Amino acid sequence: MGTNGMTSDYRYRQLEHWLLQGIQEQRWRLGERLPSIRTLCREHRLSKATVQHALQRLEAQGWLEARPKAGYFVTLRPAPPGDQQGTPGHTRVIQPPRPVSVNDLLLDIMQRSAAFDLLPDLNAGELPAGIVALNRSIGRALRRQRGDDYQYYDEPAGAISLREQLALHYARRGWAAAPDQLCITSGCQHALFLALMACCKPGDVVAVESPGFYGVLQLLEQLQLQVVEVPAGADTGMDMDALDAVLQRWPVKACIVSPAFATPSGALMPTAARQHLLALAERHDLAIIEDDIYADTALGSPPDPLKALDGDDRVILCSSFSKSLSRDLRLGWIAGGRWHARILHLKLVTQLASSRTLQQGVADYMADGSLATHLRCQRNALHQRRDQLIAALNAWPIDLGVSRPTGGLAVWVELPDTYDTLACYPRALEQGIVITPGPLFSVSGLFKHCLRISYAHPWDGKRLAALKQLPELLATGNK
Repeated sequence: MGTNGMTSDYRYRQLEHWLLQGIQEQRWRLGERLPSIRTLCREHRLSKATVQHALQRLEAQGWLEARPKAGYFVTLRPAPPGDQQGTPGHTRVIQPPRPVSVNDLLLDIMQRSAAFDLLPDLNAGELPAGIVALNRSIGRALRRQRGDDYQYYDEPAGAISLREQLALHYARRGWAAAPDQLCITSGCQHALFLALMACCKPGDVVAVESPGFYGVLQLLEQLQLQVVEVPAGADTGMDMDALDAVLQRWPVKACIVSPAFATPSGALMPTAARQHLLALAERHDLAIIEDDIYADTALGSPPDPLKALDGDDRVILCSSFSKSLSRDLRLGWIAGGRWHARILHLKLVTQLASSRTLQQGVADYMADGSLATHLRCQRNALHQRRDQLIAALNAWPIDLGVSRPTGGLAVWVELPDTYDTLACYPRALEQGIVITPGPLFSVSGLFKHCLRISYAHPWDGKRLAALKQLPELLATGNK
């Protein structure tokens, strides 16, 4: 170089490139500290000003964060090739904890009963045989009522007959549950509510998957809890390296995860990631709230719950029958681990009791094998509907990223960055089509180019026709 200025310019750019390459190759992982300025000066034979200039440029690009008296830390993690993080080809900045404000659009979708259907006004078909059998079991339980039973409340934990059947159900999935570890709730949302109330207080920080379940965000808003969103991939769920970095930076009290087919992507968390999560929970004294609601929608064998690996009673398992059996059946359950006694108390405060007849009817339904039969039939139907949906999406004249879940009830669709699914919502509604835009699954304004589409219902002619309309409607939100 001909001048000192040009030489200095070359040197800081050379160091900047070397540091960025190290981050991309994960020589320094998300949340880890880079070598000190003094070390970089010595090893690269550079002046302090040159090193600081390179670091400041990377900080301005969002790759690093300067912490007073501590140094520079990695704040971005490169997305692996083909990894779907909701922002294809981009990295994710983890935002600090914040209060939650849920988009009002969610209420509109729920009022239309459209969370899992593009055409909620379409007339329903015949009841599946499994639901017919369920109604018979509940009817028989109602007819068996004797004496003054109808004048008494259920015990706080729920009917022992149902808890025994649930314990057997989980034993088949690898968790040796005992009936007294379970408490019956009025659904999974109620169970999640009890879990958060038991281990958090207003102002506490809760880590969630991003994109993640909007129902959790609603609960965090109502309980005045702060949220920190942890990136989650469409294949493996929450990024454990990102969670590790979050736990090192902020005082997280609880972490809510869906290891089995997380919504909206249907991700299945690998065993190694589950073990990593439990190790982090122990290291940081963290409560893990497991949303297990989609496990029984598995297209193959249902995976073991995270609770099966929980040797420290840090996992609070929450679930219900709403996704695997019937959304009208408002029965769920919770296994509270070390918080179970407090959860039983909170159950009394928030619900008092569950229907004894309903619980007995469901227990009988499970005991005679009807639930197992229903799940086998459902597995085949969901598999066919998922494949049919993905085939239809692949025929769209748009470059898409589509998740291929092995369980759950929906796929996560990533459109080009220029699309805005929120802007498309009213136009689709004019055609009687209700979409579920990506931003509902976050509080940070991400995923505007994303969409959740469910395969919970059969793809009859009208639903397929609505699906074929969507590319043109979505184009109206294209920038």
